Amino acid sequence: MTTLLEARYRAVLRLLPAYYREAREDEMVETYLWDVDPDTQEQSRPTLAEVASIAALAVRTRLGAPGAPRVYARLGAAVRVFALYAVLLQAASAVVDWALALTWASNRAEGAGEAPILFGFTGHGPAQGAPAVAQWTLPLLWTVGYFALVHDRRRLARAAVLPAALPTLWPFLGPLVGESVPADPGYAVTAALFAWLPALALCAAHHRDAPAATVPGGSPGLVFLASCVVMGASIVLGPDAADAVWAPATCFAVGALARLVLRAGRGRPGDPGEAFALAALGLLLCALRGAAVYPWLDVAPAALIDGALAQAAVLALLVAALAVVGVRESGRTAGEDAQRVTKG
Repeated sequence: MTTLLEARYRAVLRLLPAYYREAREDEMVETYLWDVDPDTQEQSRPTLAEVASIAALAVRTRLGAPGAPRVYARLGAAVRVFALYAVLLQAASAVVDWALALTWASNRAEGAGEAPILFGFTGHGPAQGAPAVAQWTLPLLWTVGYFALVHDRRRLARAAVLPAALPTLWPFLGPLVGESVPADPGYAVTAALFAWLPALALCAAHHRDAPAATVPGGSPGLVFLASCVVMGASIVLGPDAADAVWAPATCFAVGALARLVLRAGRGRPGDPGEAFALAALGLLLCALRGAAVYPWLDVAPAALIDGALAQAAVLALLVAALAVVGVRESGRTAGEDAQRVTKG
């Protein structure tokens, strides 16, 4: 006879994918009910910790856990690639922002009583100074997260990227607790998504059963250095068009174009998950590009508007090309899988 507690456990276990439930559901229910008094099973229910554990397992089993069907394995691989490249962009952007800001401050500090870089941190009181310091320092944790991830220190990577994404919440919290001017809601929401989606994707897809993260095209340090160089050069060479999105969007465009060229010269199909992951990241950057420039269309300098619109067009073309490549390579791999099954 099925008790109410067993029915509740089975209802929660429906969060898991069908392939996993078929193999493990009865065993899991038996484990959960093992030390529960039968007389109390009609009044009991799963604990919040158990529900949270099952929900985490549901995410992990859909993102490439051992024994997962090919569709889940490919989904997990694509999410991991998306997280890796997005965290790389965030890390390089944070380091370049620091380097350029410190360079500017050192050049302007001559003859000044106080370094200009300290103006945002002093004279405002703890309520305003603490968030300013956090917004300046926490993004550097993206770099910690990136290098921890590529060196297979997954717990450290997760612990780094979540605080690194926190400053993107300040535009929503600042006006509630202080005198901060509310940011444009479109840009604030898109910027928060650009930070939190990669952070959550890293936490979900780079689980303990996932393969180690690898960076194509060279060692992780060289790829990071190249990203920093591209971002810094894009700002130095085009200062009139540079805003908060200019450098990471330029770096993505250069990297995505390089990956497309390499794929075109390769005779065999690549992983379609990488193309789809890059397309998703490019689409997110394209939305961020539009949200950043839209409120300033009537007041911003022409060079900035023209540069932003040109960059948005390039991003859109790259997203379309990556999507086409992903669809084509998905068809190729599906055909190869069908041939393998037929021969087997």
